[in-house]
Amino acid sequence: MGLGRRTVVVADDDAGVRHVIAEYLASQGYVVHEAANGLETLTLVKDTSPAFVVLDVVMPRLGGIETLKRIKTSHPATGVVVMTGRASEFREPALASGALEVLEKPVDLPALLRAVGGPAAETPGSKEGRPAAAARPAVSKGRARVLVVDDDPRVNDVLTELVAAEGYAASSATDGASAIRAIVEQPPHVVLLDIAMPGLNGIDALKTIRAIAPDVQVIMVSGAGEREAASIALAYGAFDYIAKPVNLPYLAASLEMALVMTQVIR
Repeated sequence: MGLGRRTVVVADDDAGVRHVIAEYLASQGYVVHEAANGLETLTLVKDTSPAFVVLDVVMPRLGGIETLKRIKTSHPATGVVVMTGRASEFREPALASGALEVLEKPVDLPALLRAVGGPAAETPGSKEGRPAAAARPAVSKGRARVLVVDDDPRVNDVLTELVAAEGYAASSATDGASAIRAIVEQPPHVVLLDIAMPGLNGIDALKTIRAIAPDVQVIMVSGAGEREAASIALAYGAFDYIAKPVNLPYLAASLEMALVMTQVIR
């Protein structure tokens, strides 16, 4: 069987990450299949002979490096793009095992698209019965609204300026209650939400946002001692969390992926 020229398998045990990447590639013209572990990946590779596999390194049921080796043995012409949160540890063994590229998580979506050779030549069809993401109207950065919520005026100002510098329409609120009012009045696409705030704290504000505006993606901003609270926030539906002091490249990548997610769930 020849390679499926527009077919990609996206393999990641994190369903949220997997879904965002899959829908992004679908919007670029690819036929996308998703796998949650190594065994599912190998089965899909056998069944579909994809042109590319986007492969997370750390997965259950056969880890990414071993899966990579088996793919390159059975389908040597399939290009494998490895993604990992520990690139310094896995880059060398992944490349030695035949990876086409190794990308640091959170994955820069345009970089991923370049790694698989750019947009597919043809207009995408549906993915397993769903309309392809390309059929959804995209929101450009300049039109995408991001609400920054932090009770520290200096942090609030810095984050708002950073978001605006990335090309988004940025606004701000200084506490959870005013953030909720702003969201009711005009729902943003993404909220950057501080965890530790007086009054309505970040976790409670997140619960309210998920109830009144479930399409809004919330990125939590946490201090060094708030990792447990950040994990709780993810369990309550936060899209991501960013530790203070904020890493700008990570923030930019997280905002971009959150914006893609707003298109996915429409």
